[in-house]
Amino acid sequence: MPLRSYATARQVRLGTELRRLREAAGLKGREAAALLNSTSAQVSQVEQGLAGVSEERVRRLAAHYSCTDEALIEALVGMATDRTRGWWEEYRGVLPPVFMDSAEIEHHATHLREIAITRIPGLLQTPDYARAVFAYMNPELPESEVAPRVEHRMRRRAVIEGDAPTPYEAIIHEVALRLRVSDRDAARVQLRQILDLIEDGHISVRVIPTDQDGFAGAGASMVYVGGPLPRLDTGVRDSPAGAAFIDAEPRLERLRALIRRVESASLEPTASRDFIHRLAKEL
Repeated sequence: MPLRSYATARQVRLGTELRRLREAAGLKGREAAALLNSTSAQVSQVEQGLAGVSEERVRRLAAHYSCTDEALIEALVGMATDRTRGWWEEYRGVLPPVFMDSAEIEHHATHLREIAITRIPGLLQTPDYARAVFAYMNPELPESEVAPRVEHRMRRRAVIEGDAPTPYEAIIHEVALRLRVSDRDAARVQLRQILDLIEDGHISVRVIPTDQDGFAGAGASMVYVGGPLPRLDTGVRDSPAGAAFIDAEPRLERLRALIRRVESASLEPTASRDFIHRLAKEL
């Protein structure tokens, strides 16, 4: 099987999980290669997501690694055999790879939870809001590059709309709701869109008021992406080099704890809806 020219976040995650199973079994790459009548280099390529792996090989490796978690094995088989070519692939070579990776993991998510402190979450942004953010953060970008970024962000909203939306909960700080990244009219439309999505039942929003005591999570912004089982969850946080995907269980548990702490400082959904409605009336 030829090597991929690029590995998506999902393909990398499959390889990572296979490597973790091998390491937990105390086996070297060459031992896994011998089982598959392959080479250490080819096993390494699979574990890096650069080479595909068949269902039969995933099952053989799991058995050889003494993995008895049937739910995990089936999830890994599903990842190995998935041939989805999503709408985001249209932007391959047009936008940075992280744009495709974010859309892909959202597409496969069982649920999504997001903490937003200084900006409206991307899945909830209007075109005007998204355009203002992209243009401000990358003032050198020509319109030919801003436009596909905005379009891509709008298309990502498919996961929280339609007949079978992915469960989505956002915890948004009042600062993000009040900041005008564009002008008063755009801010009003942005808040109205969030309220409409709440009323449609597509999303749940909780607000952290600025006068809330006991909140020290200014750097808590993140997206938590639910996998087919908790071990396959993914955390996404911004970093200087772009989005950082977190999948190690100890770090995932810390993110879960962070979400619980931040949620404890937020208003209930009904009170949050009323809070946003009052902010929109002030504009």
